[in-house]
Amino acid sequence: MRFLSLAGRRLAAALPALVIILAGLFLLLQLAPGDTVDALVAQMGGGDASMIEALRRHYALDQSTSVRLGDYLWRLIHLDLGHSAIYGKPVAEVIVDRLPATLLLMGSALALAFAAGMGLGIIAARRVNRWPDTLISTLGLIFYATPSFWFGLMGIFVFAIYLGWLPAGGFGSIGSGLTGFARVLDIAYYLILPTLTLALIFLATYLRIMRASMLEVATLDFVRTARAKGLSDNTVVVRHILRNALLPMVTLIGLQAGTMLGGSVVVESVFSLPGLGRLAYESVMQRDLNTLLGVVFVSALLVITINFIVDLLYARLDPRISSGH
Repeated sequence: MRFLSLAGRRLAAALPALVIILAGLFLLLQLAPGDTVDALVAQMGGGDASMIEALRRHYALDQSTSVRLGDYLWRLIHLDLGHSAIYGKPVAEVIVDRLPATLLLMGSALALAFAAGMGLGIIAARRVNRWPDTLISTLGLIFYATPSFWFGLMGIFVFAIYLGWLPAGGFGSIGSGLTGFARVLDIAYYLILPTLTLALIFLATYLRIMRASMLEVATLDFVRTARAKGLSDNTVVVRHILRNALLPMVTLIGLQAGTMLGGSVVVESVFSLPGLGRLAYESVMQRDLNTLLGVVFVSALLVITINFIVDLLYARLDPRISSGH
């Protein structure tokens, strides 16, 4: 019951945060120059005053900011994200079309960064102050300090242009007609470079956190007790050190979910992936307010969901949280 109570409290705390995020962004966007009608008129090559006025009435841009904010939040309660003026269809349909690419990119990058960071962090901690530790720590620092777009551009140049091993961009072979498992393999092939690009920076963070956490837990009393009982070094690491050292790693997943979504904007733009990050960029450039707010709403839901899962997983790894201590 305490575990379910913890889950309920986390969900209750997430709802006000979501409303504040959306309302704050809505108000901030009102300060930006231009709006949807300006973008439409620019695409059409101009228009007379009566047409512009009619478009503003159609998109309710002639109303006050408070009225439009209230109307937007009311529609959001009914899960109505509005209509995209630029794409000419409901925002929900536009986002559903773009969401799979972002989910696949984030999921694969997060899995790679977590697994590789944990493995390299364990190796560095067990070989502390030796050459493997020095090499891994140096690589981690390089990965962390290098911008993701540079990794992407260098990956395209080396592996796509020079070697010709991987595609330079896209989300699958156009016109291939592949279905089933062949389609899955084709998409995975196109996601190799974007996944590596997005994962490298986060991998550096995970390996440094895992190394520091392993070294800290190894000095605690219960680890010394386990060694005194005659347990092998591998048993002590797996059964005693690793589980406790994973707690900061799990926390970091929730903290970096939003950062990874932000990083996907750059990666999706570099590799021409049809995801939420690129959609957000296009919406900003075209002043498509409904689509941009829809992207933020779905992104906030993703981050809140990931943090909710992390909280529950953390409670499972550390029983003191769910027991109320």
